[in-house]
Amino acid sequence: MKQDTFTAMVVEEQGDALVFGPKTIGLDDLHQGDVLIKVAYSSVNYKDMLAVQKNAGVIRNYPMIPGIDLAGVVVSSDSPDFSVGQEVLVTGYEMGMSHTGGFAQYARIPHEWVVPLLAGLSMKDAMIIGTAGLTAGLSVLALENAGMKPQNAPRLLVTGASGGVGSVALAILKHLGYPQITALTRKDTQDELVRKLGATDIIKPEQIFLKENPLLLKGIYDYVLDTVGGDVVSHLIPQIDYDGAISLCGNAAGVKVATNVLPFILRGVQALGIDSVQISHEKRCKVWEKFASEWKICDNLTYNEIRLEELPNVIQELKEGRHLGRTIVVF
Repeated sequence: MKQDTFTAMVVEEQGDALVFGPKTIGLDDLHQGDVLIKVAYSSVNYKDMLAVQKNAGVIRNYPMIPGIDLAGVVVSSDSPDFSVGQEVLVTGYEMGMSHTGGFAQYARIPHEWVVPLLAGLSMKDAMIIGTAGLTAGLSVLALENAGMKPQNAPRLLVTGASGGVGSVALAILKHLGYPQITALTRKDTQDELVRKLGATDIIKPEQIFLKENPLLLKGIYDYVLDTVGGDVVSHLIPQIDYDGAISLCGNAAGVKVATNVLPFILRGVQALGIDSVQISHEKRCKVWEKFASEWKICDNLTYNEIRLEELPNVIQELKEGRHLGRTIVVF
């Protein structure tokens, strides 16, 4: 049953500043779409933190409801693909950026963006995974397509290992039976979490910054699942061994990568770009099918449940680098 008014977290411009907080709105405040969803869960991602920062490039027009993820129940649909009462999820596309997003009790979404919830996944599970987990899953699949196999016992490295993408990636890799998984963490307080998730070894940033602008170093990793970008990637590419690969999905450490062609032309290293925003519906469904069947990892993930009004505190933790694992918003 639809409500005339409901609560959403809204980011607005006030002078030169952005203000982010709860607001009572109505259905007319939601952007257009042919599927109306009563949101049961959302999740908090790094991009959601950027969305409420001035000049971060995520949101350009205000006011806006952020939230790039949601899971909920269809309450009305003008699309024959979805019926009232059906459980669904939405991640990515323009949701929470240029289209009102998941940090609200209701969301109106174009049916092309909506994914039916599969048997084997609850709405809560879907948001524990969320965009972060979808990105992690796409990264693992890309590396496996590049030759990564558990039976070969490759030397793996996951950067940003205590964050949303990294933590889910560790859990997937452990579940698949990879025996050598190194986690890159910045703080000792993150180490217990990554070991629980599957890391067999832990390194710190100073251990990869071996020298300034390295051309080619000893190959100590076969595959790298990178979530942070920047100088971390610049220093890791020369340390990937022959026929190895690195997947790239994040920019928390910066968008610029300084490297050279030697790792690529002398060792055949592959750089694999990962996008979880505009990928095809078919690719999305493939990864969600994995989580619903082969990758049953939700019970192993570390997550925190919050109410909508607690969201600004979690956003601040993400901004300050204090956030661990996954956080889901419960409606």
